[in-house]
Amino acid sequence: MLVLGQFLSALALVISYALTIYMWVIIARAVLSWVSPDPYNPIVRFIYNLTEPVMYQIRTRIPVNLGGIDISPIIVLFAIIFLQKFVVGTLQGIARSLLLH
Repeated sequence: MLVLGQFLSALALVISYALTIYMWVIIARAVLSWVSPDPYNPIVRFIYNLTEPVMYQIRTRIPVNLGGIDISPIIVLFAIIFLQKFVVGTLQGIARSLLLH
């Protein structure tokens, strides 16, 4: 059980880091929407390509228009926070219980 506990602990850590990095990419996307960046800039294209599939799914499922303000980044950030607390927390709890027994 020690190996499984260590594996789940490491998996929780990797998922937590991945979600944190994606959260910062979403924040960068929101900041980019306030300015008019060069759409041919490779960094801008990378950020848009990384975030647009998730943002598009939110926009199509929750068609909320607040005077032209896109709230999909806020919804994605809340989803990431939920996943960090629920999924990562659950994996860490399971790992902790396996390591103690």
